[in-house]
Amino acid sequence: DIPPPPCILMSSALALAARTSSFTATAALARRVAVHNKNNTTTSTLRRAFAVKTTTRAMGSTIPDDPKYTIPNQPERFAAGKAANDPRMMTTDYFDGSLLKGKRVLVTGGNRGVGLAIVKELWACGASIIVTCRSSSPELDALEGVQVILGVDVQDTASVAKMAAQVTAPIDILINNAGYFYEPLETIETMNFEEELKMLDICAVGPLRVSSALFNAGKIAAPGGRIAMITSQGGSVAWRTVQNPTGHDYGHHMSKSAANMGGVLLAQEMAPKGVMVQMLHPGFNKTGMTAKYAHIWEVEGAVDAAVGAKRVLHEVNLMTPAHNGLFINCEDGLQIPW
Repeated sequence: DIPPPPCILMSSALALAARTSSFTATAALARRVAVHNKNNTTTSTLRRAFAVKTTTRAMGSTIPDDPKYTIPNQPERFAAGKAANDPRMMTTDYFDGSLLKGKRVLVTGGNRGVGLAIVKELWACGASIIVTCRSSSPELDALEGVQVILGVDVQDTASVAKMAAQVTAPIDILINNAGYFYEPLETIETMNFEEELKMLDICAVGPLRVSSALFNAGKIAAPGGRIAMITSQGGSVAWRTVQNPTGHDYGHHMSKSAANMGGVLLAQEMAPKGVMVQMLHPGFNKTGMTAKYAHIWEVEGAVDAAVGAKRVLHEVNLMTPAHNGLFINCEDGLQIPW
């Protein structure tokens, strides 16, 4: 096999190092993973690898600026990665799909958007796939050999339990992808409390319903199982003063923050059972759910869902007991603060 270029080794090594508590020491070690030309170094990544830890206060909150964390400002993050031609951000050459061949993977909400893109990539990698959704789609139906379990509503405990009974053998990977986004802008004048509760139920409680039903039915491999919680950088409380300086969209952000909390608690409980849990921000993807932001897609580095799928699955491949219960940005592999 032809080894990846040194710049990709460097970028991937630093991203993996960002998962450790002693990032500075590990980053120094990561520098020796690859011999690379100083002029071609991914400068944005290296700058963050050796930055001095500081904090910024805004409106009473503390915004961490630690090298293990990615850049909170989305346009600045994309611009820095583009200027440095960072291979971790600008390519998917680092992705090794062969690691997923033969793995049993269940994806919730895999009938459209990023979920469907993940399913398509898993299918191309030779994984054994189970998709749960309320209804199918022509693109999903076209994938031969995929088990599709219909009528699954993550808000409905009974339908989730029925789904678990239809999974015939333990799965290696669970990707809790099903989500919901209320599109109208929520302000103090326009809050929709019913929609807020719906988002909390689907995005935060839903993954727990699915994870609990499958694990308690003996359908998640233990030890060795992996649970990926597809959440969002929108769930970072620390970043609201950067990304939402005027507030609004209460239900969306609360639901993602709650999902992160649920994921952390799940990671703590499942660790002794040998099951890993990771919270993953899939990045900014061009899907129907983000179509209302199409006017900023190019400025903020939105990518085709097929690229986003590889980013997510790359992070799933990196999950280990030593790097468990973290909040990872799939765009660059660095952490996001809670």
